[in-house]
Amino acid sequence: MTQHLADALPTPTGTQPGWWREAVIYQVYPRSFADSNGDGMGDLEGVRTRLPYLKELGVDAVWLSPFYASPQADAGYDVADYRAIDPMFGSLHDADAVIREAHALGLRIIVDLVPNHCSDQHEWFKQALREGPGTPLRERFHFRPGRGADGELPPNDWESIFGGPAWTRVADGSDGSGGSGGSGGEWYLHLFAPEQPDFNWEHPAVQDEFRSILRFWLDLGADGFRIDVAHGLVKAPGLPDLGRDEQLKLLGNQVLPFFDQDGVHEIYRSWRTVLEEYAGDRIGVAEAWTPSADRTALYLRPDELHQAFNFQYLNTGWDAEALRATIDESLDAMRPVGAPTTWVLSNHDVVRHVTRYGGGARGLARARAAALLMLALPGSAYVYQGEELGLPEVVDLPDGVRQDPAFSRSAGQDGLRDGCRVPIPWSGEVAPYGFGSGGSWLPQPVEWAGLSVAAQTGDPHSTLELYRAALRIRRERADLGAGDAVEWLAAPAGVLAFRRGEFVCTVNTGGEAVRVPAPGTVLLASGPLADPELLPADTAVWWQG
Repeated sequence: MTQHLADALPTPTGTQPGWWREAVIYQVYPRSFADSNGDGMGDLEGVRTRLPYLKELGVDAVWLSPFYASPQADAGYDVADYRAIDPMFGSLHDADAVIREAHALGLRIIVDLVPNHCSDQHEWFKQALREGPGTPLRERFHFRPGRGADGELPPNDWESIFGGPAWTRVADGSDGSGGSGGSGGEWYLHLFAPEQPDFNWEHPAVQDEFRSILRFWLDLGADGFRIDVAHGLVKAPGLPDLGRDEQLKLLGNQVLPFFDQDGVHEIYRSWRTVLEEYAGDRIGVAEAWTPSADRTALYLRPDELHQAFNFQYLNTGWDAEALRATIDESLDAMRPVGAPTTWVLSNHDVVRHVTRYGGGARGLARARAAALLMLALPGSAYVYQGEELGLPEVVDLPDGVRQDPAFSRSAGQDGLRDGCRVPIPWSGEVAPYGFGSGGSWLPQPVEWAGLSVAAQTGDPHSTLELYRAALRIRRERADLGAGDAVEWLAAPAGVLAFRRGEFVCTVNTGGEAVRVPAPGTVLLASGPLADPELLPADTAVWWQG
């Protein structure tokens, strides 16, 4: 396997340098994308065989959720070996083949990196348990003695994102041996599941190891990294108590002692240096939950990362006034640091937006309109697998098939993330709809036969063909994608209207049709448009001004 650089790939049309400034990036959740060997689980070979579909769809890059060696306690976000592929997904040769074929098609590959925590089966952590208190390997994690007369209480009051305390006690024996889940020993920090111990990023060995991991994947040809929990690496000195319960409700509202600490920025400055050792605009994308767009922008200063997910936008409801405020706030925050704004509607952790927007025909109409709005805004857009098919959330999965680790824990996330992770339909009238020959690891709804790629291809009214058309127009027009501003136009209540060069986008978020003067010739509409001057409810229209 040899290094192959991304600079040979075509650069998307635009006025600013950097393919990532206006790229449309498609998220693949590998276990639910395509199964090549009939075991019911998606894999890297399945991804490779479906890359031509993504090329035809019109995206610029593919973000792959984790495929590393892992016990799968949290769907691969518990990594045991960052340089190995889990056998359920294939081998390192399969990963190399995906990168090579993507590059041959003009697509870039972004791999998911999980630096906040690893698996409790990672060799460092297993050795730390064996060696016992006071030994060097324990310093690479957050091991602490407990509070109380016999150390029976956690070191502080932090709560796990998945529910319960963020600390687990180990059984340290008098001979220095250890084991998790016991009593009588030290406690270790895990902001997520107990199987996901947090790294201590104050330790130089942790910093060195991850710079090495970056180079490993960059040498293999990866074009960038999506950085999981990018806001969580550094903890406040002394690990102070937060002083309240129900800490999950505070996420995204304020700086916490375990999230969005200023020390993370020095880490990303060192990573930017590594990325710039390689040709081809290799990038870092932060999954950073912060209290504001201004805090997010700090991750994107010129010597840090390149993009960050716009969770403020994802969490904005289907309301014209709220959307305009979020769009303005997002663009204003990114402009001083020279970073592109990103736009995202769904991902592997949230309810699919067809369902969030009300479900059924109305939810789908809103989702289609939201897609045209997102793709008309300046910056980079993310598409989660299946949203181009108009897939709704699967809300009736049996408890027995769910694998979200939060599902069985109390007071944490709702544990229902499996509903957006159901394998997508490709073809056929019965499940698994072309996903693979051996069923699917989560059951697919019977009504998905009509939502498959095959069923929608060639249907001018389908959501798939709407996405294909929108992405084609976006590629063809220099006034889409690039830039950092929109020109808002006067519009009735409930309607968004903005101009970008000779392009105009109008969106009606209300429940009734609204008369709006036609600003030009219709390029594309998210729904039927009988009268160009009567904008239907929950509809977006692109115009040649």
